[in-house]
Amino acid sequence: MLDQFEARLDGDFAPMGVETLRAALSPLLPPGGFVADVESLRAFESDGLAAYRSLPACVVMPETTDQVRAVMATCSKLKVPVVARGAGTGLSGGALPFPGCVLVSMAKFNRILSMDARSRTARVQPGVRNLAISEAAAPLGLFYAPDPSSQIACSIGGNVAENAGGVHCLKYGLTVHNILKLEVVTIEGDLLTIGSGALDAAGYDLMALMTGSEGLLGVVTEVLVKLVPLPEVAKVLMACFDQVETAAQAVADIMAAGIVPAGLEMMDGPALRAAEDFAHAGYPKSAAAILLCELDGVAADVEEEIARVTALLTRSGASEVRIARDEDERKRFWAGRKGAFPAVGRLAPDYYCIDGTIPRRSLPKVLTQIGELAEGHGLGVANVFHAGDGNLHPLILYDAGKPGDLEKAEALGGEILELCVAVGGSITGEHGVGREKINQMCSQYGDAERDAFFALKAAFDPDGLLNPGKAIPSLARCAEYGHMHVHAGQLPHPELERF
Repeated sequence: MLDQFEARLDGDFAPMGVETLRAALSPLLPPGGFVADVESLRAFESDGLAAYRSLPACVVMPETTDQVRAVMATCSKLKVPVVARGAGTGLSGGALPFPGCVLVSMAKFNRILSMDARSRTARVQPGVRNLAISEAAAPLGLFYAPDPSSQIACSIGGNVAENAGGVHCLKYGLTVHNILKLEVVTIEGDLLTIGSGALDAAGYDLMALMTGSEGLLGVVTEVLVKLVPLPEVAKVLMACFDQVETAAQAVADIMAAGIVPAGLEMMDGPALRAAEDFAHAGYPKSAAAILLCELDGVAADVEEEIARVTALLTRSGASEVRIARDEDERKRFWAGRKGAFPAVGRLAPDYYCIDGTIPRRSLPKVLTQIGELAEGHGLGVANVFHAGDGNLHPLILYDAGKPGDLEKAEALGGEILELCVAVGGSITGEHGVGREKINQMCSQYGDAERDAFFALKAAFDPDGLLNPGKAIPSLARCAEYGHMHVHAGQLPHPELERF
């Protein structure tokens, strides 16, 4: 649990009175842009990981980049922690307020500034919803490819912060592959332009560094995204399996055949039954698992690939392969998959959504071991995941009203993430580390890698004010967790500030 972020990270930040903050920040903001009453702050006390909650000292709602710059420079001068927040749909506690922080809501940065069909780009503010970009681009025959399950609500700024993916990231890539340029405000209030409208930019690849940095390096105020042409045709087939392991092996077989679907998703029995009851997508509730495979492109190529995938799935042990009859059924198949997360909420009072990535070859083994780990903790798990790129989303079922159940769910989640690392994978694929996975970062990386993270953080944020307590574990935490190695009583790089 939080324990007030380990007693405010050992007291590194002196609490700042609300009236002092109001006097310093209110003149920099539009009317109504400073919020400090407790009832209003409750709306910002967590992100999508609602098991973790914490109140900021205040929330500020700037409307212009100059206002963001002024707020950041003032917080830097006052040495007040800052947490940036988009739509609050993240699932790793990345937007969880640090106790006593100034929370910068980017909700009013919600405009699509321009759209260029010739260059296939759109300039957008960070508060623009993911789906709104594709809706605006559709009349031009274009769309924005990364499509998280929360795309109806999540913001593009949050997508950049977490390097979000989605069901179509297998073919089209993650957020980092679909953006060209960022405008970012530093903690000192400086405005940086990272990347360019061209295919490449000179110097270090700061775009890749900033994407997925979880608000630890700066606040994004503008994004230039890539748009791609709407495919001539898109078809989805659903394959049903009598065993989860057989379905997992079929995923590896498809990719080994050199086929790159637009999307390749898997749900096990508990997940697909919950999704079917919720969305009425047409899933067979008797199946142990289903695969959804979407192929898009030129009509002739899609027809050829549909025939190849159908034959391959049949050889791989599918009990049934069904091709969506029309566009309405294709949308229903995907509606069931994208509705799986809320649907699983019907299976238990609470669930805990894990995000880890493994090599595709390890899918059968890891799914079996997840079941064994869950049984050992006495908890249920429903599996929903981006099978094509090995991005797992086990949904751990528990009851927060039952003493000890949340702790068991967290322990099981940690063991699943460490299993991902053990088979050569990662503790996250798209949700980020945030507050949730900070212990497992000690398993993922060694001392040298963590020191490199500390140095990068210090280069952008020397006082450690941006989103404290997230993503990068402190040395003390890793020592306590048992994954920091101290040689001859000496810490490496003693000159580095220990965040």
